[in-house]
Amino acid sequence: MSEEVSLTLEMAEDSMRKAIQHLESELGKIRAGKATPQILDGIMVDYYGSPTPLNQVGNVSVADARTLTIQPWERNMLQPIERAIINSNIGLNPQNDGNIIRLFLPPLTEERRRELVKRCQGEGEQCRIAVRNIRREAIEQIKKAQKNGLSEDAAKDYEAEAQELTNRFVTLVEKHLEAKEKEIMAI
Repeated sequence: MSEEVSLTLEMAEDSMRKAIQHLESELGKIRAGKATPQILDGIMVDYYGSPTPLNQVGNVSVADARTLTIQPWERNMLQPIERAIINSNIGLNPQNDGNIIRLFLPPLTEERRRELVKRCQGEGEQCRIAVRNIRREAIEQIKKAQKNGLSEDAAKDYEAEAQELTNRFVTLVEKHLEAKEKEIMAI
């Protein structure tokens, strides 16, 4: 019986780790004043009729602190890449010179920085909600096990372990948000 509950807690911890990884990837997409290729993650380009991630139709690189360059594998992909960037609403205007596309990241205003911090806080809240839902599901499994013969003391111990796991991951979310906010607000 306790192996079943231990497995439930291991699965909960694994799910919470995945929630943190998702948060990290979402925070990576939020631009913090300096150019990073992760800003373009999630942009899909129409590649001969099928949506394809931007990094699979061209080479995305950082030219300097405020410039990204995209070198398409095929020259005829310049227009679809440009369209995909414009349609993605990331707030960048592509500059096409016939060979490569350049994206110049303007310096962030104070107002824009605050908006980005709010967006980060929203992502963090989504992650915290996910972690709490995972905890709730784990505790429900523990209660089912208690109905099937697990002692009340053991059930309380497992519930405390689930809560401790949740607290650890919520603290991790806070650390990620604090670091990203510091990165965004740095001028």
